[in-house]
Amino acid sequence: MLPSEIIERFRIRKGSGFKLADFDPGDTCGLDINKKDAKELLEAGVKRLSKLQERLYADGRWTMLAILQGIDTSGKDGVIKHVLSGVNPQGCEVHSFKAPSTLELAHDFLWRSTIALPARGRIGIFNRSYYEETVVVRVHPELLEKQNLPRRLVTDEIWNQRYEDINNFELHLARNGTVPLKFFLNISKDEQLKRLLARVDDPDKRWKFNLYDVEERKLWEQFLEVYEGTIRHTATQHAPWYIVPADHKWFSRLVVAAVLVERMEALDLQFPKFDEASIAALEKAQAVLREEAKKIKR
Repeated sequence: MLPSEIIERFRIRKGSGFKLADFDPGDTCGLDINKKDAKELLEAGVKRLSKLQERLYADGRWTMLAILQGIDTSGKDGVIKHVLSGVNPQGCEVHSFKAPSTLELAHDFLWRSTIALPARGRIGIFNRSYYEETVVVRVHPELLEKQNLPRRLVTDEIWNQRYEDINNFELHLARNGTVPLKFFLNISKDEQLKRLLARVDDPDKRWKFNLYDVEERKLWEQFLEVYEGTIRHTATQHAPWYIVPADHKWFSRLVVAAVLVERMEALDLQFPKFDEASIAALEKAQAVLREEAKKIKR
């Protein structure tokens, strides 16, 4: 697993003077390893994560919420697939947020995320989230029109108001036992081009390709600008952002796994403890089962 000092390099908190240009999408923190070694490192991390998830579920008090954001092809699906590969499906909930439905547009912008929040004892993964409301909707203001907000509420302050709403929402979550972890998968424009071409060139990957992605590439600088503003205004002590270098898939997966492990270990998760009466009942049941086992052996 990656050490804490590496994780800290990518953590953004309030008042940090964050600039996205200060983070290299191709950074691997000096790690020069082959695919086999990277796979073994990740497997070790996933194994630790799986054990912690069992404790999280048994403890039943805390919830982990990992939010994955990033420009198209940044690797959100791959992180979910590889980092959570060894976690018990019963203890993990994944939600992918696409364009909002008619029902979702009839509610406030946090509604569809609120009803998708994971229960206590579980890891929740949001593949995109309410942050689309301060990124995609800001780049494409016509989407704001579809939300049917009262006109007098749509002012120049609406984005700052949404930052404030999000910060209050995440503070509410933190105060009620949910640990929000927010990951921006930071891919370079050149690497995105390679991945888009790979999708077009490979018949088995063409289903992933969307012509819309080519149009969105033309707005690359706008997307980075609004992401930078969003991250700067919503990085808090209780809900920090992690700027994850995403040009190397193996490294981005290691970072996400390491953050999840580090934050879960900090919770001091415990298996339920038995009182004297429960222990006595357990010993009685144990004796009954052992007697039954003896009869089977005969």
